[in-house]
Formats: sequence, structure tokens, C-alpha cells
Amino acid sequence: MTSSTPPTAPPGTPYGAGGGEQYPSPGANGPSGRYPGAPAPHPAPGAPAGGPGTGAHHPAAPPHQQAPSNGLAELHTAVGRIAANVERVLVGKPEVVRIALVTLLAEGHLLVEDVPGVGKTSLAKALARSIDCSVSRIQFTPDLLPSDVTGVSIFNRQTNGFEFRPGPVFANIVVGDEINRASPKTQSALLECMEEHQVTVDGHTYPLHSPFMVIATQNPIEMEGTYALPEAQRDRFTARVSIGYPDPAAELAMVDEHAAHDVFKTLESVSDAEQVRGLIETVRAVQIAQEVRRYAVEIVSATRRLPEIRIGASPRSTLHLVRAARAQAALSGRDFVVPDDIHAVAVPVLAHRLVLTPEAQASRRPPADLVRGLVQRVPVPQATPDHGGAQWSGPGGRR
Repeated sequence: MTSSTPPTAPPGTPYGAGGGEQYPSPGANGPSGRYPGAPAPHPAPGAPAGGPGTGAHHPAAPPHQQAPSNGLAELHTAVGRIAANVERVLVGKPEVVRIALVTLLAEGHLLVEDVPGVGKTSLAKALARSIDCSVSRIQFTPDLLPSDVTGVSIFNRQTNGFEFRPGPVFANIVVGDEINRASPKTQSALLECMEEHQVTVDGHTYPLHSPFMVIATQNPIEMEGTYALPEAQRDRFTARVSIGYPDPAAELAMVDEHAAHDVFKTLESVSDAEQVRGLIETVRAVQIAQEVRRYAVEIVSATRRLPEIRIGASPRSTLHLVRAARAQAALSGRDFVVPDDIHAVAVPVLAHRLVLTPEAQASRRPPADLVRGLVQRVPVPQATPDHGGAQWSGPGGRR
């Protein structure tokens, strides 16, 4: 099986295509183009499709693993609908949408970091609107207070007691726009919410209902009047994505789709909170062999030994990497994780957590390149018959 550095998926790559044995999902758009229009036809579930760029023959999985279970089939259908809905807004960025969906299914939080005008807030709003659940949006500003995020206790004269008024964080999907424009004191109000899915105010703890996902945006180039996210907060984001500029064809399609009308007015929900909870349970059931777990730990541990890195990835990042790999495997139609699933999510999960040395910062080498180098150097585990004979690596190491 190919174990190359996780590249950006080429246009038309089915969702979940990050390498490995891939099962095109119902709703994945084919190479003929993405939106507008209905999803392109796809092979029947269970038919392995190597996908573009795999470059190696993929041995067939055992009979009991050739066809996705009912849970995986439902996941493919639901994710295909959500992805197609989001792509009506964010045209020509299937890889970004894939990472957003992986983060949602991994019960994580997403940080969208890029220059103005590329669709950061539109991605967050489109994903939130595609799911029929409670959604709130917080516009982070320097004068925002922690109680404006979590809520506040107000004295009720009629009852002679304090009543808790929940803040906007009490929603299934919380969109935080320009999160780095709020003070560190306000940013810290999200720490407990994101990690423990609860809020503590005045000594009382209030749970946050599942699914709970924070999608935060920030602009990395306008630093005046902003506060850089502390490492403790960046580490709580499961993944970070940069959208980038669209290619001319995608930008033209965006103009055709958006110029005449507001696409958000016609964007309807295609899923709900109960279904998303079921999809998350399906992802939790995805199996991961001990060798693959050890492989994930070795990649994370290697970040702490690089001379270019002052602070490597935390143990929390190992958990996030494994959860994201499970979601990636489920999107690929498998109920088991292979190393290529680790490769597909390694950069968005690990790169934003690394703190470079001053010398590495001066050389302007991005952390993503360091993660790609580690993925290339850390040996891939050998397959065993217990894993269904999946060809993870050849006699010479990586294929």
C-alpha cells in the first residue's frame, strides 16, 4: 500500500481518500467536476478503488471486510450529503471539507486559519447550517468578556435567587469568528468547554450536549490589535486547515453560484444532531490494531526529538491523531485503521501544535514540512494475518 506523504487531494478525489484501500462513498463527487449539480455516480460500496496517486496494488480485504457495515453505509450517505451542501458554498476545496468532516466525526474542534476573503467563516457557517442542530456564532472582539461566552448568573428578584443565563457556547456547533481578536482572558473561557464539554460558572458545572464542536477562524497576517492563541488553546483544536486561494475554474464556478443570489438563503439542513451522534458512535467502533497505535505514538514522540522544534506535540495530540484516523478510516469505508489513515490526518492534526526554535522560525520552514518529513522517516508497521493481510509496507520499507 502506498505510504506517501499526505498530499492535498486532487480535484474529484472521493471523500475519505487519503491513501489506502478506499471505498467511494455515496455522495462523493466524481472526477467530472464538483458543484453545481448532483453527486456523480460512484462504484458500489465495497468495491476497492485505489484512487488517484496511490501507485500500488491494494490486496483485497477479507470477505467480512469487503463491504461496509450498515453503520458505515449510513455514514457514507450522510457525509456525502453534508459535503455536497458545504461545497455549494466553499467551491473547489474538497480537502478542506474532508478535514472539517473528519474533525466533526472525531468529536474535535477545528481552527481555520487563512488570509481574509477565502471563505473561513463561510466554511464554518455552511457546515453548521448543513446540520439541523443548535448553532451559535461569537464575534470575538477586544471588549468581549468571558461571561459573554459562557453565560452569567443573574439575580432574580421574584425568586430571591440567582438564575444562570447560558451563553452562546451552549450550542452543538459554536462558530468563533476572529478568535485571536479577543483577550487571553476571554479566550481562556473556551478551554474547559473544548476539553471537557462542560462549563463551570459560580461553582456550578453545566454539561454541554453532544455533538459539540467549536469552529474558530483567525487571520494570521493582521497582527495589530490581536492576541496570539496560547499553546494550551491551540492544543485543544483537533485540526487546523488553511483554505488557500481557489484555482481559476473553481473561482469562476463560485462567481456563477454566488453572484446572482445569496447561497445561504437556499442552503437547507441535510442532517441533524441525532444522526451525527449516531455517526460518531460508528466512528468510535472503528478498530485500530496495536501496531498502528504504536505507529501513531512513534510519530508524535518523534516531534519531541527534532532539533528544529522547541516544544513537540503533546499526549493529547496522540489521542486526537488516533480519533481523526478512525474518522478517516470510516470515511474510506473501512472499520479498521491502516497507516495511510494516520498519514492523511497527520499534518492538520499535528502541525499547529509544534513550537519552533528561533533558528527554525528564522529559516521560515513551516511546521507542516517537518511533520511530512517525520511521516516519511518513521518506519511503517508490518502487517500481520490478524489485520486481514493488508499490505502496509514492502520489504524495502515504504512503497
